[in-house]
Amino acid sequence: MLHAFRSQAFDRPVVSNTSRLLDYLRFDMGSDRVETVRVLHLNARLMLLRDEVVGEGTVDEAPVYVREITRRALELGSTALIMVHNHPSGDPDPSRADIDVTKRLGRACELFRIHLHDHFIVTARGHSSMRAMGLL
Repeated sequence: MLHAFRSQAFDRPVVSNTSRLLDYLRFDMGSDRVETVRVLHLNARLMLLRDEVVGEGTVDEAPVYVREITRRALELGSTALIMVHNHPSGDPDPSRADIDVTKRLGRACELFRIHLHDHFIVTARGHSSMRAMGLL
């Protein structure tokens, strides 16, 4: 089932069907017991280059290294990124730390003309979008 979700989410430009993408992400990581951070690397056509886990943590935090995410994006030739992480608590609202790291990543990406498209927080029951919330 996960493979079917993945195929539907990534068979066209990633941002063309955000609901399919979020269905896949919620199914894949929404019920995880620890926070996991992943980055979707996109090309100029917004097609997926790579889907990588960049950090695993505890029940209420996971490490995010802006320098490493930016370095990897340059290495892959990414022109856009989507950051995603889960909240095991079930509350998709961003924490102050989530907002701060998103802003830092956005500033770092901007220097290299890499577009930070969004930062999603997913849970088994829902999601939040930093872009939709005006935090990007």
